[in-house]
Amino acid sequence: MSAIERKHSGPLMSKIVIHNGTVYLSGIVPTPEAEGKDIATQTHSVLEQIDALLKEAGTDKSRLISAQIWLSDIDHDFSTMNSIWGEWLDPNGIPTRATVEAKLARPTVNVEIQVTAAL
Repeated sequence: MSAIERKHSGPLMSKIVIHNGTVYLSGIVPTPEAEGKDIATQTHSVLEQIDALLKEAGTDKSRLISAQIWLSDIDHDFSTMNSIWGEWLDPNGIPTRATVEAKLARPTVNVEIQVTAAL
């Protein structure tokens, strides 16, 4: 049986789970400082956190497998978020992706991103 490693675990979730050569991140939302700001600020905040968590796990965005993105207002925020996402991606590591509109946990959060990457 292969080991499961969990990092930044709380009573309800872990931010990082590593199993069988794969890194799973929880949904990442903007930092408290970025909450309530425009979608560009929030998206940059989320992607910076993803970079840091992937690095901690021993991988990076060039090893992405999949991504899920939730936006609170897809009509208003999709193009800005998508532009920042495209600039952030490693051109050799384009993951599968789904982007949907959803009511997020707090009204000041407009984007949440979850990724899976290979080690």
